[in-house]
Amino acid sequence: MEAIILQILNGLDKGSAYALIALGLTLIFGTLGVVNFAHGALFMMGAFVAVTLKRVLSISFDTIDETRIDFLGNPMVVSTPYVEVWFGPSVGGTIIDWAVPLAVIVAIPIMALIGIIMERGLIRHFYKRPHADQILVTFGLAIVLQEIIKAFYGANPIPTPSPEAFIGSYDFGVLLGFDPFSIMYPYWRLVYFGFAAVIIGAVFAFLRFTTFGMVVRAGMEDREMVGLLGIDIDRRFVIMFAIAAVVAGLAGVMYAPILSPNYHMGMDFLVLSFVVVVVGGMGSLPGAVAAGFLLGVLQSFASMSEIIELVPGINQVVIYLVAVIVLLIRPRGLLGRKGVMED
Repeated sequence: MEAIILQILNGLDKGSAYALIALGLTLIFGTLGVVNFAHGALFMMGAFVAVTLKRVLSISFDTIDETRIDFLGNPMVVSTPYVEVWFGPSVGGTIIDWAVPLAVIVAIPIMALIGIIMERGLIRHFYKRPHADQILVTFGLAIVLQEIIKAFYGANPIPTPSPEAFIGSYDFGVLLGFDPFSIMYPYWRLVYFGFAAVIIGAVFAFLRFTTFGMVVRAGMEDREMVGLLGIDIDRRFVIMFAIAAVVAGLAGVMYAPILSPNYHMGMDFLVLSFVVVVVGGMGSLPGAVAAGFLLGVLQSFASMSEIIELVPGINQVVIYLVAVIVLLIRPRGLLGRKGVMED
């Protein structure tokens, strides 16, 4: 039972990342009709916003501390971050320690701006082009973005720790009545799951309970009719692209302590997230979220050593096997809409 609960938690952790990326992909496809293969790069860039803010807050200057000596007997050179000078050692140290959560605030305008530039500068020219053209141009854009990140940050993963308050694990064994220390799970992964739930809930509430969201949902169903009513649906769709970019970026920011950011992490998640979108149903927001968590849990269970011993390599292909089975039974996906990508 302990192993099952632990794998469910692992699955929810992976599923949170899949669901957030797939949610942004579906927002773009549902509103703009664009298959955006650069969406994984937005996830990656969000992670590097956290890396960059951590580095900026850690910028320091060197001073010689006469009261301390090194192993050679010379006065020690001490690096002091500017933030600690400006706000004091206690507050400054806390700001540096909480760089990743603070990066969430910084990432919102940055990722929105990147999304608007991508949409206005490139993607809008491919709205009426075949999906193959959209895939090629956005895939090329993703490669360009990851090479830019590689040039500035290098090819090696960059550790980006979570705040010290969230280092360690929570004992689910005590909570569920098992033996103490039987189910230990990292605090930050629990934070990520809660964060993903808040973001997903906020997106659905925005689309469901605001006038802006109502118009966007109407435009997803019949863009031409909404345009005939005198509503500038294109401007609203640009804003939705920016929102999708923000969702992907925030997913990357909060995932940085879990997976050290590297230039190819966007591609790693992109392929799996597209499978999630297809399984959930192209254009279906609830389907994308449900499929994200479902496939995350299935992948987690397939990674158990007992399962791998029975079926070697199953953890590498289980998501694709599930996708094949689902599409054979339900060609539109779990919650796919009729007519989407069927022309």
